[in-house]
Amino acid sequence: MKVEQIYTGCLAHAAYYIESNGVAAVFDPLREVQPYLDRAKKDSAKIKYVFETHFHADFVSGHLDLQKKAGAEIVFGPGAKPAYEATTAKDNQVFEIGDYKVKVIHTPGHTMESTTYLLIDENGKEHGIITGDTLFIGDVGRPDLAQHVVANLTEEKLAGHLFDSLRNRIMPLNDDLIVYPNHGAGSACGKMMSKETTDTLGHQKKVNYALRSDMTKEEFIKELLTGLTTPPGYFPKNVLMNIKGYEPLDKIMDRATTPFSPEAFEAVANETGALVLDTRNAEDFAKGFIPNSINIGLEGSFAQWVGEMIPDIQQEILLVTYKDKQEEAITRLARVGYDNTVGFLEGGFDTWKNSGKEFEVTERIDATQLEDDYKNNRPVIIDVRKKSEFDSEHVIDAINVPLNEINEHLAQFPKDKSFVLHCAGGYRSMIAASILKQRGWKDFTDVIGGFEAISKTTVPKTAYVCPSTLL
Repeated sequence: MKVEQIYTGCLAHAAYYIESNGVAAVFDPLREVQPYLDRAKKDSAKIKYVFETHFHADFVSGHLDLQKKAGAEIVFGPGAKPAYEATTAKDNQVFEIGDYKVKVIHTPGHTMESTTYLLIDENGKEHGIITGDTLFIGDVGRPDLAQHVVANLTEEKLAGHLFDSLRNRIMPLNDDLIVYPNHGAGSACGKMMSKETTDTLGHQKKVNYALRSDMTKEEFIKELLTGLTTPPGYFPKNVLMNIKGYEPLDKIMDRATTPFSPEAFEAVANETGALVLDTRNAEDFAKGFIPNSINIGLEGSFAQWVGEMIPDIQQEILLVTYKDKQEEAITRLARVGYDNTVGFLEGGFDTWKNSGKEFEVTERIDATQLEDDYKNNRPVIIDVRKKSEFDSEHVIDAINVPLNEINEHLAQFPKDKSFVLHCAGGYRSMIAASILKQRGWKDFTDVIGGFEAISKTTVPKTAYVCPSTLL
Protein backbone atom coordinates (compact mmCIF):
# COMPACT_ATOMS: atom_id res chain seq x y z
CA MET A 1 0.00 0.00 0.00
CA LYS A 2 1.39 3.38 -0.96
CA VAL A 3 0.79 6.29 1.40
CA GLU A 4 2.22 9.61 0.28
CA GLN A 5 3.17 12.03 3.03
CA ILE A 6 3.06 15.66 1.91
CA TYR A 7 5.15 17.48 4.50
CA THR A 8 5.30 21.26 4.94
CA GLY A 9 8.32 22.15 7.04
CA CYS A 10 7.43 25.70 8.06
CA LEU A 11 4.33 24.39 9.86
CA ALA A 12 5.80 20.97 10.69
CA HIS A 13 2.61 19.63 9.11
CA ALA A 14 1.94 16.35 7.32
CA ALA A 15 -1.00 15.72 5.01
CA TYR A 16 -1.51 12.31 3.43
CA TYR A 17 -2.67 11.10 0.02
CA ILE A 18 -3.74 7.60 -0.99
CA GLU A 19 -5.07 6.33 -4.31
CA SER A 20 -6.42 3.03 -5.60
CA ASN A 21 -8.09 2.27 -8.93
CA GLY A 22 -8.70 5.91 -9.78
CA VAL A 23 -10.14 6.80 -6.37
CA ALA A 24 -8.17 9.03 -4.00
CA ALA A 25 -8.42 10.43 -0.49
CA VAL A 26 -6.62 13.24 1.29
CA PHE A 27 -6.11 13.44 5.04
CA ASP A 28 -5.71 16.76 6.91
CA PRO A 29 -4.98 18.99 3.88
CA LEU A 30 -3.48 22.45 4.11
CA ARG A 31 -5.51 25.40 2.95
CA GLU A 32 -4.04 25.65 -0.53
CA VAL A 33 -5.51 22.62 -2.25
CA GLN A 34 -4.03 22.82 -5.74
CA PRO A 35 -1.13 20.44 -4.90
CA TYR A 36 -3.66 17.73 -3.95
CA LEU A 37 -5.72 18.34 -7.09
CA ASP A 38 -2.55 18.15 -9.19
CA ARG A 39 -1.52 14.93 -7.46
CA ALA A 40 -4.86 13.30 -8.19
CA LYS A 41 -4.77 14.50 -11.80
CA LYS A 42 -1.37 12.83 -12.21
CA ASP A 43 -3.01 9.54 -11.18
CA SER A 44 -6.11 10.22 -13.33
CA ALA A 45 -7.97 9.87 -10.04
CA LYS A 46 -10.94 11.53 -8.39
CA ILE A 47 -10.63 12.69 -4.80
CA LYS A 48 -13.60 10.99 -3.18
CA TYR A 49 -12.96 11.80 0.49
CA VAL A 50 -11.26 14.40 2.65
CA PHE A 51 -10.65 12.84 6.06
CA GLU A 52 -10.12 15.17 9.01
CA THR A 53 -8.57 13.75 12.16
CA HIS A 54 -9.96 16.63 14.26
CA PHE A 55 -10.71 20.36 14.18
CA HIS A 56 -7.18 21.68 13.81
CA ALA A 57 -5.86 24.55 15.92
CA ASP A 58 -2.54 25.33 14.27
CA PHE A 59 -3.74 25.75 10.69
CA VAL A 60 -6.86 26.26 8.60
CA SER A 61 -7.63 23.06 6.75
CA GLY A 62 -8.33 22.91 3.00
CA HIS A 63 -11.28 20.55 3.35
CA LEU A 64 -13.92 23.05 2.25
CA ASP A 65 -12.07 24.10 -0.88
CA LEU A 66 -11.47 20.43 -1.77
CA GLN A 67 -15.16 19.78 -1.29
CA LYS A 68 -15.95 22.62 -3.69
CA LYS A 69 -13.26 21.98 -6.30
CA ALA A 70 -13.12 18.18 -6.32
CA GLY A 71 -16.60 17.28 -5.13
CA ALA A 72 -14.99 15.42 -2.24
CA GLU A 73 -16.97 14.25 0.78
CA ILE A 74 -15.65 15.64 4.07
CA VAL A 75 -15.41 13.07 6.86
CA PHE A 76 -14.94 13.81 10.56
CA GLY A 77 -14.86 11.40 13.46
CA PRO A 78 -17.60 10.75 16.03
CA GLY A 79 -18.90 13.78 17.91
CA ALA A 80 -17.81 16.39 15.37
CA LYS A 81 -20.41 19.08 14.66
CA PRO A 82 -19.21 21.19 11.72
CA ALA A 83 -21.41 24.05 10.53
CA TYR A 84 -21.36 22.84 6.92
CA GLU A 85 -22.13 19.73 4.92
CA ALA A 86 -19.94 16.85 6.11
CA THR A 87 -20.17 13.25 7.23
CA THR A 88 -19.74 12.54 10.93
CA ALA A 89 -18.52 8.95 10.92
CA LYS A 90 -19.35 6.27 13.46
CA ASP A 91 -16.68 4.47 15.43
CA ASN A 92 -15.41 1.44 13.45
CA GLN A 93 -17.12 2.63 10.27
CA VAL A 94 -15.25 1.60 7.11
CA PHE A 95 -14.82 3.69 3.95
CA GLU A 96 -13.66 2.25 0.62
CA ILE A 97 -10.99 3.95 -1.51
CA GLY A 98 -10.81 1.75 -4.60
CA ASP A 99 -9.37 -1.52 -3.25
CA TYR A 100 -8.22 0.12 -0.01
CA LYS A 101 -10.25 0.55 3.14
CA VAL A 102 -10.14 3.22 5.84
CA LYS A 103 -11.48 2.29 9.27
CA VAL A 104 -12.54 4.92 11.79
CA ILE A 105 -11.09 4.54 15.29
CA HIS A 106 -12.41 7.18 17.70
CA THR A 107 -9.51 8.37 19.89
CA PRO A 108 -10.65 11.34 21.99
CA GLY A 109 -8.13 13.18 24.12
CA HIS A 110 -6.37 15.85 22.10
CA THR A 111 -9.92 16.93 21.28
CA MET A 112 -13.15 15.04 21.82
CA GLU A 113 -13.71 14.37 18.11
CA SER A 114 -10.11 13.28 17.52
CA THR A 115 -10.02 10.20 15.31
CA THR A 116 -7.36 7.81 14.06
CA TYR A 117 -7.78 6.23 10.63
CA LEU A 118 -6.65 2.63 10.16
CA LEU A 119 -5.43 1.96 6.60
CA ILE A 120 -6.13 -1.48 5.14
CA ASP A 121 -4.54 -2.54 1.85
CA GLU A 122 -6.02 -4.35 -1.16
CA ASN A 123 -5.26 -7.74 0.45
CA GLY A 124 -7.04 -6.89 3.69
CA LYS A 125 -3.78 -6.37 5.59
CA GLU A 126 -3.65 -3.53 8.11
CA HIS A 127 -0.92 -1.20 6.87
CA GLY A 128 -0.79 1.88 9.09
CA ILE A 129 -2.61 4.47 11.18
CA ILE A 130 -3.09 8.14 10.39
CA THR A 131 -3.14 9.46 13.93
CA GLY A 132 -3.63 13.23 13.60
CA ASP A 133 -2.63 14.80 16.91
CA THR A 134 -3.42 11.72 18.99
CA LEU A 135 -0.02 10.06 18.59
CA PHE A 136 3.17 11.70 17.33
CA ILE A 137 6.61 10.22 16.89
CA GLY A 138 8.05 10.48 20.40
CA ASP A 139 5.07 12.32 21.84
CA VAL A 140 1.29 12.62 22.00
CA GLY A 141 -1.03 15.57 21.39
CA ARG A 142 -1.36 18.23 24.04
CA PRO A 143 -4.73 18.06 25.82
CA ASP A 144 -5.04 21.73 26.76
CA LEU A 145 -6.27 23.27 23.50
CA ALA A 146 -9.97 22.39 23.44
CA GLN A 147 -10.62 24.21 26.73
CA HIS A 148 -9.87 27.48 24.93
CA VAL A 149 -13.00 26.79 22.84
CA VAL A 150 -15.14 24.78 25.30
CA ALA A 151 -14.43 25.84 28.89
CA ASN A 152 -15.52 22.65 30.68
CA LEU A 153 -13.14 20.49 28.64
CA THR A 154 -10.30 20.83 31.12
CA GLU A 155 -6.84 19.60 30.29
CA GLU A 156 -7.07 16.99 33.04
CA LYS A 157 -10.30 15.56 31.59
CA LEU A 158 -8.88 15.43 28.09
CA ALA A 159 -5.60 13.91 29.28
CA GLY A 160 -7.63 11.15 30.93
CA HIS A 161 -9.51 10.51 27.70
CA LEU A 162 -6.21 10.43 25.80
CA PHE A 163 -4.79 7.84 28.21
CA ASP A 164 -7.80 5.60 27.60
CA SER A 165 -7.65 6.11 23.81
CA LEU A 166 -3.98 5.20 23.64
CA ARG A 167 -4.29 2.15 25.91
CA ASN A 168 -7.58 0.79 24.60
CA ARG A 169 -7.64 1.77 20.92
CA ILE A 170 -4.04 2.33 19.73
CA MET A 171 -1.67 0.16 21.75
CA PRO A 172 -3.58 -3.12 21.13
CA LEU A 173 -3.01 -2.71 17.37
CA ASN A 174 -0.29 -4.61 15.52
CA ASP A 175 3.29 -3.54 16.21
CA ASP A 176 4.20 -3.49 12.50
CA LEU A 177 1.68 -0.76 11.68
CA ILE A 178 3.26 2.45 10.39
CA VAL A 179 2.37 5.54 12.39
CA TYR A 180 1.57 8.58 10.22
CA PRO A 181 1.18 11.65 12.50
CA ASN A 182 -0.09 15.11 11.60
CA HIS A 183 3.01 16.93 12.89
CA GLY A 184 6.74 16.65 13.52
CA ALA A 185 9.33 18.56 15.53
CA GLY A 186 8.68 22.30 15.61
CA SER A 187 4.92 22.13 15.98
CA ALA A 188 3.30 23.70 19.04
CA CYS A 189 0.77 20.84 19.19
CA GLY A 190 3.14 18.75 21.34
CA LYS A 191 6.16 19.35 23.54
CA MET A 192 8.85 16.84 22.49
CA MET A 193 8.12 15.52 19.01
CA SER A 194 10.82 13.71 17.07
CA LYS A 195 12.33 15.01 13.84
CA GLU A 196 11.28 11.69 12.31
CA THR A 197 7.88 11.86 10.64
CA THR A 198 6.96 8.13 10.58
CA ASP A 199 7.75 5.06 12.65
CA THR A 200 6.31 1.67 13.51
CA LEU A 201 3.84 1.42 16.32
CA GLY A 202 5.95 -1.31 17.93
CA HIS A 203 8.99 0.96 18.16
CA GLN A 204 6.90 3.79 19.56
CA LYS A 205 5.65 1.47 22.29
CA LYS A 206 9.29 1.03 23.31
CA VAL A 207 10.53 4.63 23.10
CA ASN A 208 7.56 6.99 23.43
CA TYR A 209 7.26 8.14 27.06
CA ALA A 210 3.46 8.31 26.80
CA LEU A 211 3.12 4.65 25.76
CA ARG A 212 4.92 3.07 28.72
CA SER A 213 2.98 -0.07 29.59
CA ASP A 214 3.47 0.35 33.35
CA MET A 215 2.23 3.97 33.49
CA THR A 216 -0.88 4.67 35.57
CA LYS A 217 -3.48 7.17 34.40
CA GLU A 218 -2.46 9.58 37.17
CA GLU A 219 1.20 9.34 36.15
CA PHE A 220 0.26 9.86 32.51
CA ILE A 221 -1.76 12.98 33.25
CA LYS A 222 0.97 14.49 35.42
CA GLU A 223 3.73 13.73 32.92
CA LEU A 224 1.71 14.95 29.95
CA LEU A 225 0.74 18.26 31.54
CA THR A 226 4.19 19.04 32.95
CA GLY A 227 6.17 21.47 30.82
CA LEU A 228 3.39 22.56 28.49
CA THR A 229 3.94 26.09 27.25
CA THR A 230 1.12 28.54 26.58
CA PRO A 231 -0.36 27.76 23.15
CA PRO A 232 -0.22 30.49 20.49
CA GLY A 233 -3.11 32.92 20.66
CA TYR A 234 -4.35 32.14 17.17
CA PHE A 235 -5.03 28.46 17.94
CA PRO A 236 -8.64 28.78 19.20
CA LYS A 237 -9.44 31.13 16.33
CA ASN A 238 -8.26 28.57 13.79
CA VAL A 239 -10.36 25.92 15.53
CA LEU A 240 -13.46 28.07 15.09
CA MET A 241 -12.67 28.68 11.42
CA ASN A 242 -12.35 24.94 10.88
CA ILE A 243 -15.67 24.34 12.66
CA LYS A 244 -17.68 27.21 11.19
CA GLY A 245 -16.14 27.53 7.72
CA TYR A 246 -14.16 30.21 5.97
CA GLU A 247 -13.77 32.27 2.82
CA PRO A 248 -12.36 30.43 -0.24
CA LEU A 249 -8.62 30.96 -0.69
CA ASP A 250 -9.13 32.10 -4.28
CA LYS A 251 -11.12 35.13 -3.08
CA ILE A 252 -8.46 35.98 -0.51
CA MET A 253 -5.74 35.79 -3.16
CA ASP A 254 -7.70 38.01 -5.57
CA ARG A 255 -8.16 40.66 -2.91
CA ALA A 256 -4.67 40.47 -1.44
CA THR A 257 -2.59 40.53 -4.63
CA THR A 258 -3.20 44.24 -5.12
CA PRO A 259 0.01 46.16 -5.93
CA PHE A 260 0.47 49.62 -4.43
CA SER A 261 2.93 52.35 -5.33
CA PRO A 262 4.82 53.84 -2.35
CA GLU A 263 2.37 56.74 -2.24
CA ALA A 264 -0.71 54.52 -2.38
CA PHE A 265 0.84 52.06 0.08
CA GLU A 266 1.40 54.85 2.60
CA ALA A 267 -2.10 56.22 2.07
CA VAL A 268 -3.75 52.81 2.58
CA ALA A 269 -1.67 52.20 5.72
CA ASN A 270 -2.76 55.53 7.17
CA GLU A 271 -6.41 55.16 6.18
CA THR A 272 -6.95 51.58 7.31
CA GLY A 273 -4.50 51.21 10.18
CA ALA A 274 -3.13 48.14 8.42
CA LEU A 275 -0.03 46.51 9.88
CA VAL A 276 3.00 46.74 7.60
CA LEU A 277 4.55 43.26 7.61
CA ASP A 278 8.02 43.03 6.09
CA THR A 279 8.86 39.44 5.11
CA ARG A 280 12.48 39.95 4.01
CA ASN A 281 15.39 38.34 5.84
CA ALA A 282 16.90 39.92 8.95
CA GLU A 283 20.01 41.21 7.20
CA ASP A 284 18.12 43.15 4.54
CA PHE A 285 15.48 44.41 6.95
CA ALA A 286 18.14 45.82 9.30
CA LYS A 287 19.66 47.88 6.48
CA GLY A 288 16.42 49.72 5.84
CA PHE A 289 12.71 49.38 6.54
CA ILE A 290 9.48 51.35 6.55
CA PRO A 291 8.87 53.03 9.93
CA ASN A 292 6.53 51.05 12.21
CA SER A 293 6.79 47.88 10.12
CA ILE A 294 7.25 44.46 11.72
CA ASN A 295 9.76 41.95 10.38
CA ILE A 296 8.85 38.27 10.21
CA GLY A 297 10.96 36.62 7.54
CA LEU A 298 9.48 34.15 5.07
CA GLU A 299 12.55 31.94 5.30
CA GLY A 300 11.78 30.92 8.90
CA SER A 301 8.71 29.62 10.74
CA PHE A 302 6.77 32.49 9.25
CA ALA A 303 3.16 31.45 9.86
CA GLN A 304 3.81 30.32 13.41
CA TRP A 305 5.49 33.58 14.36
CA VAL A 306 2.77 35.62 12.70
CA GLY A 307 0.32 33.73 14.88
CA GLU A 308 2.41 34.38 17.97
CA MET A 309 3.15 38.06 17.38
CA ILE A 310 0.01 39.43 15.69
CA PRO A 311 -2.77 38.84 18.23
CA ASP A 312 -5.72 39.93 16.07
CA ILE A 313 -6.41 37.37 13.35
CA GLN A 314 -8.66 39.97 11.66
CA GLN A 315 -5.82 42.49 11.44
CA GLU A 316 -5.51 44.13 8.02
CA ILE A 317 -2.02 43.60 6.64
CA LEU A 318 0.12 45.32 4.01
CA LEU A 319 3.07 43.31 2.75
CA VAL A 320 6.65 44.17 1.92
CA THR A 321 8.27 41.21 0.15
CA TYR A 322 11.03 40.30 -2.23
CA LYS A 323 10.11 40.29 -5.91
CA ASP A 324 7.40 37.75 -6.75
CA LYS A 325 7.15 36.53 -3.15
CA GLN A 326 3.85 38.21 -2.33
CA GLU A 327 1.68 35.23 -3.27
CA GLU A 328 3.73 32.91 -1.10
CA ALA A 329 3.38 35.33 1.83
CA ILE A 330 -0.39 35.67 1.32
CA THR A 331 -0.81 31.90 1.14
CA ARG A 332 1.23 31.28 4.26
CA LEU A 333 -0.73 33.92 6.15
CA ALA A 334 -4.01 32.31 5.07
CA ARG A 335 -2.80 28.91 6.24
CA VAL A 336 -3.17 30.19 9.80
CA GLY A 337 -6.29 32.28 9.24
CA TYR A 338 -4.85 35.73 8.53
CA ASP A 339 -7.15 36.44 5.61
CA ASN A 340 -7.13 40.24 5.57
CA THR A 341 -4.06 41.07 3.54
CA VAL A 342 -5.09 44.16 1.55
CA GLY A 343 -2.13 44.46 -0.82
CA PHE A 344 1.63 44.68 -1.22
CA LEU A 345 4.31 47.26 -2.00
CA GLU A 346 4.99 46.98 -5.72
CA GLY A 347 8.71 46.65 -6.34
CA GLY A 348 9.42 45.97 -2.67
CA PHE A 349 11.41 48.12 -0.26
CA ASP A 350 13.73 49.47 -2.99
CA THR A 351 10.84 51.40 -4.55
CA TRP A 352 10.06 52.94 -1.15
CA LYS A 353 13.67 53.95 -0.61
CA ASN A 354 14.12 55.25 -4.15
CA SER A 355 10.98 57.38 -3.85
CA GLY A 356 12.74 59.39 -1.14
CA LYS A 357 10.40 58.33 1.63
CA GLU A 358 11.59 58.05 5.22
CA PHE A 359 13.03 54.76 6.40
CA GLU A 360 14.79 53.40 9.48
CA VAL A 361 17.68 51.02 10.16
CA THR A 362 18.64 48.69 12.99
CA GLU A 363 22.21 48.56 14.24
CA ARG A 364 23.86 45.15 14.22
CA ILE A 365 27.17 43.84 15.51
CA ASP A 366 28.95 40.53 15.04
CA ALA A 367 29.88 38.22 17.90
CA THR A 368 33.52 39.38 18.01
CA GLN A 369 32.36 42.97 18.56
CA LEU A 370 30.15 41.75 21.39
CA GLU A 371 33.15 39.89 22.78
CA ASP A 372 35.17 43.14 22.90
CA ASP A 373 32.26 45.10 24.31
CA TYR A 374 31.67 42.50 27.01
CA LYS A 375 35.28 42.72 28.18
CA ASN A 376 35.26 46.51 28.36
CA ASN A 377 31.70 47.59 29.19
CA ARG A 378 29.64 44.56 30.30
CA PRO A 379 26.52 45.58 28.30
CA VAL A 380 22.96 44.61 29.15
CA ILE A 381 22.24 41.50 27.06
CA ILE A 382 18.68 40.35 26.41
CA ASP A 383 18.21 36.83 25.07
CA VAL A 384 14.86 36.28 23.31
CA ARG A 385 15.15 32.52 22.93
CA LYS A 386 12.76 30.12 24.64
CA LYS A 387 13.36 29.47 28.34
CA SER A 388 14.45 25.91 27.60
CA GLU A 389 17.11 27.17 25.18
CA PHE A 390 18.23 29.79 27.68
CA ASP A 391 18.43 27.23 30.49
CA SER A 392 20.53 24.95 28.31
CA GLU A 393 23.26 27.59 27.90
CA HIS A 394 23.40 31.37 27.98
CA VAL A 395 25.66 34.36 28.43
CA ILE A 396 26.35 35.06 32.10
CA ASP A 397 24.05 37.79 33.48
CA ALA A 398 21.91 37.83 30.30
CA ILE A 399 18.20 38.54 30.77
CA ASN A 400 15.78 36.07 29.21
CA VAL A 401 12.63 37.49 27.60
CA PRO A 402 11.22 34.86 25.20
CA LEU A 403 10.05 36.45 21.97
CA ASN A 404 6.47 35.28 22.34
CA GLU A 405 6.30 37.03 25.74
CA ILE A 406 7.89 40.30 24.67
CA ASN A 407 4.68 42.36 24.77
CA GLU A 408 4.06 41.36 28.39
CA HIS A 409 7.62 42.17 29.47
CA LEU A 410 8.51 45.41 27.69
CA ALA A 411 9.49 46.94 31.04
CA GLN A 412 12.57 44.70 31.06
CA PHE A 413 14.00 46.52 28.05
CA PRO A 414 15.82 49.63 29.34
CA LYS A 415 15.16 53.02 27.79
CA ASP A 416 17.85 54.90 29.73
CA LYS A 417 20.82 52.88 28.44
CA SER A 418 21.81 50.75 25.49
CA PHE A 419 21.39 46.98 25.35
CA VAL A 420 22.15 44.05 23.08
CA LEU A 421 19.60 41.62 21.62
CA HIS A 422 20.17 38.08 20.43
CA CYS A 423 18.35 34.81 19.76
CA ALA A 424 19.73 31.53 18.41
CA GLY A 425 20.60 32.63 14.89
CA GLY A 426 19.20 36.11 14.26
CA TYR A 427 15.67 35.42 12.99
CA ARG A 428 13.75 35.95 16.22
CA SER A 429 15.89 38.80 17.51
CA MET A 430 15.09 40.84 14.39
CA ILE A 431 11.39 40.27 15.01
CA ALA A 432 12.00 41.59 18.51
CA ALA A 433 14.04 44.51 17.17
CA SER A 434 11.26 45.55 14.81
CA ILE A 435 8.69 45.44 17.61
CA LEU A 436 10.92 47.50 19.90
CA LYS A 437 11.52 50.05 17.13
CA GLN A 438 7.77 50.29 16.61
CA ARG A 439 7.30 50.90 20.35
CA GLY A 440 9.92 53.67 20.51
CA TRP A 441 13.16 51.94 21.57
CA LYS A 442 16.20 53.21 19.68
CA ASP A 443 19.41 52.51 21.61
CA PHE A 444 20.10 48.83 21.07
CA THR A 445 21.99 46.48 18.78
CA ASP A 446 21.28 43.02 17.40
CA VAL A 447 23.90 40.25 17.28
CA ILE A 448 24.43 38.80 13.80
CA GLY A 449 24.25 35.03 13.99
CA GLY A 450 22.83 35.05 17.51
CA PHE A 451 23.93 32.61 20.19
CA GLU A 452 25.33 30.23 17.62
CA ALA A 453 27.97 32.87 16.82
CA ILE A 454 28.38 33.95 20.45
CA SER A 455 29.09 30.35 21.50
CA LYS A 456 32.28 30.42 19.42
CA THR A 457 33.70 33.42 21.32
CA THR A 458 35.17 33.84 24.80
CA VAL A 459 32.10 35.66 26.10
CA PRO A 460 31.50 33.84 29.43
CA LYS A 461 28.57 31.45 29.38
CA THR A 462 26.78 29.26 31.87
CA ALA A 463 24.61 26.20 31.52
CA TYR A 464 21.91 24.64 33.64
CA VAL A 465 23.27 21.94 35.95
CA CYS A 466 20.94 19.12 36.88
CA PRO A 467 20.73 18.91 40.71
CA SER A 468 21.56 15.20 40.64
CA THR A 469 25.04 15.98 39.30
CA LEU A 470 25.79 17.99 42.45
CA LEU A 471 25.40 15.00 44.75
